[in-house]
Amino acid sequence: MYRDQRITVIIPCLNEEQGIEQVLRRMPGFVDEVIVVDNGSTDRTSEVAARFGAKVIREEVRGYGRAYKRGFARATGDIIVTLDGDHSYPPDAISYLLEAFRHLEVDFLNASRFPVRDPKAMSLKHKLGNLALSLVMSLLYLTWVRDSQSGMWVLRREILPELELTSDGMAFSEEIKIEAIRHPKVRFTEISIQYSSRLGEIKLNPWKDGFYNLWFLVRKRFRRRRRAARALAEATKL
Repeated sequence: MYRDQRITVIIPCLNEEQGIEQVLRRMPGFVDEVIVVDNGSTDRTSEVAARFGAKVIREEVRGYGRAYKRGFARATGDIIVTLDGDHSYPPDAISYLLEAFRHLEVDFLNASRFPVRDPKAMSLKHKLGNLALSLVMSLLYLTWVRDSQSGMWVLRREILPELELTSDGMAFSEEIKIEAIRHPKVRFTEISIQYSSRLGEIKLNPWKDGFYNLWFLVRKRFRRRRRAARALAEATKL
């Protein structure tokens, strides 16, 4: 419990045996519920997570977004915090994020990895790719977003039914921010965090995932425009 609010932390994992132990060791004591979504791991991720007190649930269908949707469905906290199981995001920054979330009076807080202070945490290629995607998203949706691909967020659980989340893959990270930004009743902002080198194997395919996420940004933007145009056209006929 944090200031009379129940806190759920959701961590999607795929073969994060090495990192998940370190993440859970650093988890603040006020967190009420830690949900580790095992997305088909073949190592000891589930066993390690359960040993450190996490509620482990499995999502057999692979996909970053798919794992988060499973975790959201099982969360019971008033406020949800997300991070990865590879120890790249700081669990001990959760209290800092919650205080910012409360003082800024927002519904969705994005933890930006930029500026990246640890030179080993992100390669130049990944840094340029992330910045390019964030710039495109900012231009398309007319809201400045420093880190469209960040995997650490704080959000009120009550807003989830209001968000149209369609992606089952890596594009889920940018999609949930787009939905928060576009919703007229959801207050969105960002603050910076310390980002570190990951533990364990890298699953991201920078070229494939990068170009897919770029395509997803554009497709989602103009698909919604077409829907709005159709709705307007139908309304004018009445």
